Amino acid sequence: MNNQKVYYFVGIKGSGMSSLALILHDQGFKVEGSDIDQYTFTQRGLELAGIKVYSFDENNMHEGLTVIAGNAFTADHPELKKAREMGLDIVSYPEMLSCLMEGYTSIGVAGSHGKTSTTGLLAHVLSGIAPTSYLIGDGTGKGKPDARFFVYEADEYRRHFVAYHPDYSIMTNIDFDHPDYFTGIDDVFDAFETVAKQTKKGIFAWGDDPLLRKIKADVPIYYYGTKDSDDFQARDIKRTTKGSEFDVFYHDEPLGHYQIPIFGEHNILNSLAVIAVSHFEKVDLEEIAKELLSFKGVKRRFSEKYIGDMTIIDDYAHHPSEIKATIDAARQKYPDKELIAVFQPHTFSRTIALMDDFAVSLNLADKVYLTDIFSSARETSGNVSSEDLGAKIVKGGDIIKLDNISPLLDYSNAVVIFMGAGDVQKYEYAYEELLSNLSFKNN
Repeated sequence: MNNQKVYYFVGIKGSGMSSLALILHDQGFKVEGSDIDQYTFTQRGLELAGIKVYSFDENNMHEGLTVIAGNAFTADHPELKKAREMGLDIVSYPEMLSCLMEGYTSIGVAGSHGKTSTTGLLAHVLSGIAPTSYLIGDGTGKGKPDARFFVYEADEYRRHFVAYHPDYSIMTNIDFDHPDYFTGIDDVFDAFETVAKQTKKGIFAWGDDPLLRKIKADVPIYYYGTKDSDDFQARDIKRTTKGSEFDVFYHDEPLGHYQIPIFGEHNILNSLAVIAVSHFEKVDLEEIAKELLSFKGVKRRFSEKYIGDMTIIDDYAHHPSEIKATIDAARQKYPDKELIAVFQPHTFSRTIALMDDFAVSLNLADKVYLTDIFSSARETSGNVSSEDLGAKIVKGGDIIKLDNISPLLDYSNAVVIFMGAGDVQKYEYAYEELLSNLSFKNN
């Protein structure tokens, strides 16, 4: 690549786009881009790197740019239209990522859920052992020109991940999501199997997923989990308020004892996937064990803060399986505390398609509050409301509004979990402000 190029990202604050921008910046390229003016959790990394972020404006286009088109934008976006009129090079996000990973041992992490946490864990562990470039879906990216590994999150939405041909694939699960695009579970399965057939060396898949058990590929598939039928198995699992520990076996070959300072069964499984791929790349497993001990998590995945006697958790969970995993993790860490879930449904189509499953998962909390449905640029209205979901929830289901968060002040010495992929954080911040003011007055 020519380091004099200027890469301009249309939608630079997107979680994958900001990560990709940081990788190119690390590799010595000039990077800039545009997005909405509203603050997003990904933009701090761009600011710290000195990457300029402009408001969307077709006049941002100028000669010499190579334009990276974000997945969220269609060809009629004003900046992309102007770029075409000017004859500028336009490259899609998947095309750019596919180009970047060439020449490294590439490991793609795919899954309807858990891919960001698993990618973050894999990137953390391998970075402590060998030069590693990585792209994580929480907006974190690192580019190492001398990297041995290239770790990336492989997003299934609109089949974006079929652009890649990795050396290894980790597949955490196959579940029905993105009902605005996929026609059903068979359609989702077909997309994952396409990626499996494009993987060059091996696939590591969760053994309890019946669909992953049906995957056909031209390379070996190794299953990980807690059953004797799994190739990589966690045994003697102990879950405490400090984290989890377990022994790992490849068939009946012991691969060591591991401790993780993170919570929930899903994080044991994520760790197994990391250990499995590391074993095949002949990475020192004692080093792996040491790196696992220092993992702090990724952005907006079980992020905790404390105000007064309240614990506040922020999590990106927006699918029933993710909500279940987040509540499971909170139960492990805080077994004696009341758990209050505040959930912002994300898109009308997902809320309709998965409503009964949402109710089952949310009812695992002790009390549930809902916000209005977060619409997206792709979908601004629908024939469903949060009240419809609330009617199916036995643990509450009341709707809270931004101008009246006070029902959450009824709890003390408890855990409040804010969950959603939209702007649920604005409710969290409003609650934190009320709580801080209350704590200040009480002191």
